[in-house]
Amino acid sequence: MSRVCQITGKSVMVGNNVSHSKRRTKRRFYPNLFDKKFYLPEEDRWIELRISAAGVRLINKLGLKGALTKAQEKGFIKNY
Repeated sequence: MSRVCQITGKSVMVGNNVSHSKRRTKRRFYPNLFDKKFYLPEEDRWIELRISAAGVRLINKLGLKGALTKAQEKGFIKNY
């Protein structure tokens, strides 16, 4: 699986490691992802999502169905 949140679309970012002598080497910043199961009462089934911590907060705010439809509109998830 790729390192992309299915709700917010957060993915890996690229930056620099900067040493004490200011020498720069490339590094990657990974999102804080979890594999988590959610119960979808409208369809009476469980779905498994790979989501970030920000995605969990967004689901708490909008509700699971609202977050899924918003992610589907933006193209982060095809079907659930």
